[in-house]
Amino acid sequence: MKTGKIIIFSGPSGSGKTTIVKHLLKKENLSLAFSISATSRLPRKGETNGKDYFFLKEKDFIEKVKNDEFIEHEEVYPGSFYGTLKSEINRIWGLGKNIIFDIDVIGGLNIKKKYPDKTLSIFIKTPDINDIKKRLIKRNLDSKKMLKIRVNKIHEEIKLAEKFDISLLNNDLDKAKNKAEKLVENFINN
Repeated sequence: MKTGKIIIFSGPSGSGKTTIVKHLLKKENLSLAFSISATSRLPRKGETNGKDYFFLKEKDFIEKVKNDEFIEHEEVYPGSFYGTLKSEINRIWGLGKNIIFDIDVIGGLNIKKKYPDKTLSIFIKTPDINDIKKRLIKRNLDSKKMLKIRVNKIHEEIKLAEKFDISLLNNDLDKAKNKAEKLVENFINN
């Protein structure tokens, strides 16, 4: 099977990585397909199984880990496991596409380790942590407890930014989208 390239977008929750990835998926010249992650958490309002995530019961997730069905996996938040299924990678490469990820920081770094020559890893950062906190509160997707966990994790994730190929500042969303598009296009074409 011919394998394409891998583009990873990581950063703290609320940094804008999902918005940037959705923008890039619309660019046909990049030949991108989104890697759908598996998770043991419950779906949020509006999320669809097999489109946004593969929603698995915790016991099923752990069984897939035991069966070596993941390229990478981890417990991102207490009781919430996330991972990338090998079958998802094979599906996308089978289509002749490049894979784009919207993934947590550790998961992104783990994929980069497995495919160092095929992967461009981009860390999305914002001007300051308070900006991320405001975005998380505004999007109103999490309980107060989960919001606190996400905010506390931001500091850990920012420390890992230097391990990525590129840190992309998202202080102006349109500029960040354009810069991301140029970075991905250059990587795919070289």
